[in-house]
Amino acid sequence: MSAIRLRFAPSPTGHVHIGNIRAAIFNWLYARHCGGTFLLRIEDTDLERSTPAAIHTLLDVMEWLGLGFDEPPLHQTSQRERHLAAAAELVAKGHAYRHAKGGDVPGAAPAGEAVLFRIPWAAEEVPGVAVAGPAELEVDPGSEVVIDQAGIRFAQLSNRGTPMPVQKCLAGFQDLEVIDAAGSVLLRLNEIVADVLAGRRRETLRGAAKFRFTRRSVSFRDLVKGELSKPLDSLSDFVIVRSDGSPVFHLGNVVDDITQKISHIVRGDDHVENTYRHIFLFHCLGAAVPAYAHLPMIVNAQGKPYSKRDGDAYVGDFRTKGFLPQALFNYLALLGWSPGDDREKMSRDELVAAFTLDRVRAAASQMDLRKLTDLNGQYIAELPAAEFRAAARDWAGRQEWWRAGIDEETFAKVCALMQIRTKTFADIAGWGFWFKETPDYDEKGCAKQFKEPAVRQALEMLAGELAALPPPEFTAANVEATVHGVTAACGILQGKLNQPLRLAVTGTTIGAGIYETLELLGRERTLRRLEAARRFFA
Repeated sequence: MSAIRLRFAPSPTGHVHIGNIRAAIFNWLYARHCGGTFLLRIEDTDLERSTPAAIHTLLDVMEWLGLGFDEPPLHQTSQRERHLAAAAELVAKGHAYRHAKGGDVPGAAPAGEAVLFRIPWAAEEVPGVAVAGPAELEVDPGSEVVIDQAGIRFAQLSNRGTPMPVQKCLAGFQDLEVIDAAGSVLLRLNEIVADVLAGRRRETLRGAAKFRFTRRSVSFRDLVKGELSKPLDSLSDFVIVRSDGSPVFHLGNVVDDITQKISHIVRGDDHVENTYRHIFLFHCLGAAVPAYAHLPMIVNAQGKPYSKRDGDAYVGDFRTKGFLPQALFNYLALLGWSPGDDREKMSRDELVAAFTLDRVRAAASQMDLRKLTDLNGQYIAELPAAEFRAAARDWAGRQEWWRAGIDEETFAKVCALMQIRTKTFADIAGWGFWFKETPDYDEKGCAKQFKEPAVRQALEMLAGELAALPPPEFTAANVEATVHGVTAACGILQGKLNQPLRLAVTGTTIGAGIYETLELLGRERTLRRLEAARRFFA
């Protein structure tokens, strides 16, 4: 078996989208599963967007997620001479040609000429190309048909009868006969193709109504999507070097894959159309075509591509909001891939052991922020207490309610109580009530909870009963018993007083168990807050 080598080849622009980093995770997992090599290639030819800061952000995100690469990163800008040498080789072998396309840029050599790759006329020599059978295509008789080394230009009529100009590659029309409305053959391409390919002949035909030709298709077996195929008559020759002398993505991408000896290309399915073209480039450069796996996109609830409009879409967003890297890694690894069972929480070692490309789903995967948040909560709950406390202390220090001199012993007790209830570290912003003298009350929420006179009376009675408890006996069990006694005396259903009580002493309607909360707050603070709530809504 040849060496397994995979690469992640982003174009850094600042933010790293979760779709891009998921591709990196899948590449990394498959490389590790196979005992192969994981590489990073930075496609930084867009100098205006791929700034040093953008590249730093990318590297920082990969380090945070533990996506280590096995060789120094390859910067695509460093490969320019290699790209241009490959283009020159293609021109010399007749696989590419210079053409006045792409604009006239002063200083280009030759001025105004781009280099275009030619879909090979002898396409059947390319693995994956096969004859599909005879085909016919109606064309607009009122538009000229132009045949030259750049391809075939013609027009087809739209549903409204409007001529729609198109240009396709010569290789798409093997055995082409151009036929007029009367059925007469105006031209047979096979008779002149050698001169056309050499740039010595150009034909302009009028009155053509139909093309009759042998259709050929290029196919490849995608490791995710299965067999994929595209007719050559739907392809065009394409630019590989712009008229200003700069290599185009197609050329740089393929040449760099050859340089890095990439065996498997795992990338988003927005690249499927590029793959059909790249197959020909690999062949004409004398290289084996890598195995391809195209990943389905990540979508929102409406099935549209997931973007910033739908919520957090960049890795930095999740990091800023207190998600753990191991939780995000786990979630994205399972977003479009399954281990074959119902596991949803898997360690990195378990993922590496189980990951194969044949279990990647071909259908789009829906982003579920609630599911990710719940998974993150599971990872937070499993953190060693000291590690959680240190991270919580860091997050608490960013909050307005934090102040110097907060008792570390009390903070440790709060952490112990709240750890299993923390979904993201951003939740710590809501811990202020533990350390303020009086919580911040939500007027609308409190009005709803305290609107019944029986509830207000019960809270006043509860304050008296709790005041009667000696401080050493102010425990969760005794508080619970006291609350139950008050609700029974007031004729209130058990549990109905808990939410008003929570709101009175914490200012919130969610949190840890109310009895444990009161024990940690202590008798004196609890009583002061009950009195503050009574005055606030008097």
